[in-house]
Amino acid sequence: MAELEAVGAVAEEGSRPGVRGRPGRPVALRGEHFVALGLELNVDYVSAVAVDLAGEVRFSESRAGGGAADLLALARTAQRELADPGRTLVGITVAVPALVRRDDRTVAWAPNLDLEGPGLADDLAAIAPGRPVRVSNDADCAAYAESHHGAAVGAAHALYLTGTVGIGAGILQDGELVRGGAGFAGEVGHMPVGSSDAVCGCGRRGCWEASIGLQAMVRAVGVQELETPLRTGEAVAERARTDPAVRAALERVGHDVGLGIATLSTVLDPEVVVLGGYFVPLGDLVLESARRTVDERLPSPEQVRPELRLSTLGIEAAALGAAEQSFEPVLAGHRDLTA
Repeated sequence: MAELEAVGAVAEEGSRPGVRGRPGRPVALRGEHFVALGLELNVDYVSAVAVDLAGEVRFSESRAGGGAADLLALARTAQRELADPGRTLVGITVAVPALVRRDDRTVAWAPNLDLEGPGLADDLAAIAPGRPVRVSNDADCAAYAESHHGAAVGAAHALYLTGTVGIGAGILQDGELVRGGAGFAGEVGHMPVGSSDAVCGCGRRGCWEASIGLQAMVRAVGVQELETPLRTGEAVAERARTDPAVRAALERVGHDVGLGIATLSTVLDPEVVVLGGYFVPLGDLVLESARRTVDERLPSPEQVRPELRLSTLGIEAAALGAAEQSFEPVLAGHRDLTA
């Protein structure tokens, strides 16, 4: 422990009598000397969140945009803001709406982005030499954040659904991510659920994402997409207050949301489903219909109906989870901060 105290990773909080022997020495993580940077690259926005070892947010920013150049510019801004002679950047993790291979660097498939291979990881490594860089799925990162800081805290079995242009899922078991054999678990947006005529960004018809993704929702209600999914959802919720046609369209979207959740519940049996992105400002305009549909479509009354909750972490949920994941090697004992 002396080594960790010397580098500023922990601090003694006083002493307390032990049951036997020498008095105990409670210690706590000290955060200010070690930070991790989480980034998100999505279709229409980029985000950055930096957290320290104690979990305190040291930097956060989101910007409209959606290209790798926008993300790299934001990463440089974050680095400048975090620069301090007494502070160490432990690592960078970037969340993307894509299938990411087990090497945590290579994008295998990103149907809504012009992104493939290890190029994004290489570009980030070039602006942060010597720092570990990882790439992770955006739904996995947001699910991790919700499990540790948000709406899924305390849930043993949970599912997180993004509410952006793409629809992905993060699957949680006792607070840990379930990634599957190749690391691709949770690509639920391309389940054949919803309208069979709807064209998806992947080029096929009938994907769930093509019926409940952000762009599908704005087409259904007849409004223009704004800078971020949250801003769009807020504008639609405002319209719904006075427009019964918008409310009816959202009820149909909610029905399709419920169809997919019922399918996933039959397979995964989650106790909690957290919905993020544009679902958050719409709330019960979508969830009431979704709950009814889940209840109707689960085949047995013995099956527990999952509790549908809204994300509490905002647009930066995935970036926050990405930052937290950068500390995983440290907390698991695979990286020595004293070295």
